[in-house]
Amino acid sequence: MTDIRPVLPRTTAPTLNLRLAPDGSAFSLHAERPRQFTLVVVYRGMHCPICKVQLRDLEGRLDAFAEKGVGVTALSTDSEERATRAKTEWSLPRLRLGHGFSPTSAREWGLFLSTGRGVTSIGVEEPALFAEPGLFLVRPDGTLYFSSVQTMPFARPALADILGAIDFVVAKDYPARGEVATIEDGLAAF
Repeated sequence: MTDIRPVLPRTTAPTLNLRLAPDGSAFSLHAERPRQFTLVVVYRGMHCPICKVQLRDLEGRLDAFAEKGVGVTALSTDSEERATRAKTEWSLPRLRLGHGFSPTSAREWGLFLSTGRGVTSIGVEEPALFAEPGLFLVRPDGTLYFSSVQTMPFARPALADILGAIDFVVAKDYPARGEVATIEDGLAAF
């Protein structure tokens, strides 16, 4: 079993190569060339009603992210069929929606995994194993700038706050924080 370890800011983000729903086109994080960042939103899957709300909000903010030089992709451990259903049923025509994110890759990204517990409140069966939510901003050079990783579907970072933070970060050339690997390394810096 792969241990959960956070990806440290200022280090190279793990590899991310997926297929997008519904056409199977390829997405490669390290081939992205945004002006500022790539926003990677990991959602729990089609079974999650909170994910539906978040991704519909994200769909409505795609132009605002693009204006700030941010490419956007959402992904899950869902199958192609479930991702395609989510894209259609949740009205996400422009959002790049990746599928087949493996549990091993989720662990490499520092994400938590959960086991299915049956049918959710929206009547969709949870998969046997799926990743809990995460949100990542990756610089054009492939290094992680920001991450938010959760164990539950609730209280996700507000996308409006992320948009505002990008303005501040770019204007102030604000450095990625949370880069200290060990307490000893952090104390040695003083």
